[in-house]
Amino acid sequence: MKANIIDGKAIAKKIREDIRQKTIKLKEDRGIIPGLTVILVGDDPASQIYVRNKEKSCRSVGINSNIIHYDSNISQDTLLKKIYELNEDEDVHGILVQLPLPKHIKSQIVLNAIDPQKDVDGFHPVNVGKLVIGEKTLEPCTAKGIIYLIEETGIEIEGKHAVVIGRSNIVGKPVSLMLLHKNATVTMCHSKTEDLKDIARQADILVVAVGNPEFIDGSYIKEGAVVIDVGTSRVNNKLYGDIKFEEAVNKAGWITPVPGGVGPMTIAMLLENTLYCAQT
Repeated sequence: MKANIIDGKAIAKKIREDIRQKTIKLKEDRGIIPGLTVILVGDDPASQIYVRNKEKSCRSVGINSNIIHYDSNISQDTLLKKIYELNEDEDVHGILVQLPLPKHIKSQIVLNAIDPQKDVDGFHPVNVGKLVIGEKTLEPCTAKGIIYLIEETGIEIEGKHAVVIGRSNIVGKPVSLMLLHKNATVTMCHSKTEDLKDIARQADILVVAVGNPEFIDGSYIKEGAVVIDVGTSRVNNKLYGDIKFEEAVNKAGWITPVPGGVGPMTIAMLLENTLYCAQT
């Protein structure tokens, strides 16, 4: 029996409509229009596409979106100066610096410069620290979207064995913490993990975020598991996830497609974080 498909596009659409209604109410009740400023450095084609999609999504829910585009040779000091200005701008509720940045700019210094209360990506050490200890905070968008997708299946996270393959600061680490806070038993795996297949086969919930196309085949998957594929790799102009979908779909109970799974949820959670920043 084939797995149920977790339709990220449809779920994200519902979330966007909810955000649109709350944005209208915020304007009516308090005269506040949420504002997101995105800083894009350089001409990376993928980054430009991501930023355009974010801008379009903001417009669709009534969030003001402003894109500041710099040449790749901008100095780190100039970039930091702009961030400090945005931190003080009351009309800007969320600040996002599109990664990757050019090599001469230290990403962590730039991200640390963002006011934690405007850090819609959830990457600032203050927000990361709050996530670790379980305080309410701005959570990284992709990890937050993954939790939402798992909960949409109706599966109870509490008590389940969740295996996360990948330990990045953007996905692997935060989603592991968020699953832990929901009382899952969490195993985090990475490139040095021994017996990876045996561990993955134990997962009631399997999250794969390694950026390696079709790295995980059906033999890694427990019958009936919830499988979340975070990977997006373009090979010969075709998009692949980290999981061999054709095999996994015959073993999993629930599975996300690529594209149309985690991707739309990441942007939806960005909008939700921006609204939250405007409300608080």
